Amino acid sequence: MKSIKINYLQNAPFEGLGYIETWAEKNHCQLTATKLFENTLLPDIHDFDWLIIMGGPMSVHDEAIYPWLIKEKQFIKSALDAKKSIIGICLGSQLIAEVSGSKVYPNIKKEIGWFPVTVTKNAKEYSLFNTIPESFLAMHWHGDTFDLPEGAIHLMQSEICTNQAFIYKERVLGLQFHLEFTPESLKDIINHCRHELIQDETVQSEEEILKNASLCNMANKYLADILDGFFKKNELTNLHNL
Repeated sequence: MKSIKINYLQNAPFEGLGYIETWAEKNHCQLTATKLFENTLLPDIHDFDWLIIMGGPMSVHDEAIYPWLIKEKQFIKSALDAKKSIIGICLGSQLIAEVSGSKVYPNIKKEIGWFPVTVTKNAKEYSLFNTIPESFLAMHWHGDTFDLPEGAIHLMQSEICTNQAFIYKERVLGLQFHLEFTPESLKDIINHCRHELIQDETVQSEEEILKNASLCNMANKYLADILDGFFKKNELTNLHNL
């Protein structure tokens, strides 16, 4: 696998790459971080191949509280225009949707905990999802949802959140749920966001979430397969465009 340069946008100190860092190291990727909460300068658009946009407890609309969201959105738009390969996770997928002209808004209920995700028929047409079962348990931590960008391919859904994953313009992948969490990063987000765990049918308790922390291992395997497929798909696209 050719070495790729990955820059990731981090919106909260407790929502880092998780397993993605392991995958990147295994595949000899060059990793750089833009920690927006520390006002780190954004990189030159030509200095990376992939852009990964991580999650965070804020809404895409919280620009008055988190002013870096303004420049982050502008940067994501520049990366889209430059035809970069982009992956957005949770807040990252919502930012991609908004920058692409879609609405982001509160879902009917918060979804926090281990809940099933089901793949659509569309997903089966993409080789990067060949090893993903039709339904699997994924870790969720979100209150907002979004409309799909125009032309995006709907890939996955859950019972209370229709748009859980999409591919846009062949190079952009949005995942509303978290396959990157490790048992350690799962504990980290709980420690910082415990106040959101007001138990409901779609919000699990801290004990229930941590009881199933071993599910992170399978989630990480699915993510590795998706990242491998995403890389191969974009390499083929690049060759076709030469």
